[in-house]
Amino acid sequence: MKKITLRTIISTAAVVAVVTFGATATPALATPAAPPSESAGWLRIAHLSPDTKSVDVRVTALTGGASVYDLDNVKFGAVSPYRSMPAGVYTIAMIPTGSKSSTRPMLSASVAVVAGKASTVAAYGLNKKLTLKVFTDDLSTPAAGQSRIRLIQASTRTSSIDVKTAAGVSIVENAKSGTATGYAEVASGPWVLTLTGKNVRSIEPVMLANGSVTTLLVLDTTGGGLVLRPIVDSAAVGKAPVGGVQTGGGFLASTEDLTGTLPTVPPELR
Repeated sequence: MKKITLRTIISTAAVVAVVTFGATATPALATPAAPPSESAGWLRIAHLSPDTKSVDVRVTALTGGASVYDLDNVKFGAVSPYRSMPAGVYTIAMIPTGSKSSTRPMLSASVAVVAGKASTVAAYGLNKKLTLKVFTDDLSTPAAGQSRIRLIQASTRTSSIDVKTAAGVSIVENAKSGTATGYAEVASGPWVLTLTGKNVRSIEPVMLANGSVTTLLVLDTTGGGLVLRPIVDSAAVGKAPVGGVQTGGGFLASTEDLTGTLPTVPPELR
């Protein structure tokens, strides 16, 4: 497996720091976020299939069969808030929005919620090969003045991508479609990133809030390109995020500012 690296450029001091993405990376001074209880974990749902219309999601306890978490009209690019749920095994089923409750699910799978852990369950891939992906989330606290990030490569248009800073420094190399990198700490503030895949290239501004944990989603757009969408995993120590579903509103045309004022992409980089 090719090594994936993340490099942080602090332009005002002209200092370059290197951090490694992957299972062996340990966030500096990170403190585990407090779980909702000793017997509960966190779960959230994401719709990352570009040609699948809106879906209704039902999360049902495997034991007893009771529905514990329902989401309606979830569009492509949407990510739900975390939901605190008792540890155990659940069935996640998705049906086209507006269908009868008796409609056979277009996608169904069993997922384990682990005490003290957070997970993102994503509908991924093109509709004819739709599948559920489960990503383990880490809400550990970043060091002072830092943010923690990872990248989920959800594009179906290119099998892999490279990500670089505006200065040409490599962030991620050969990130495969349907996979997530590990987490790494980077300097908080504005970033301008270049995404490059087979026959696709995109310049994306991102603002990373101090103390936040952010997932960067790589998604397809209607115009045949890519977009980098920041999703805030955790913005406070020991707390799950609150608020409504972070939506994309169908096929995405551009990224959205979810963490602050976006930097301006210089014309020469477009």
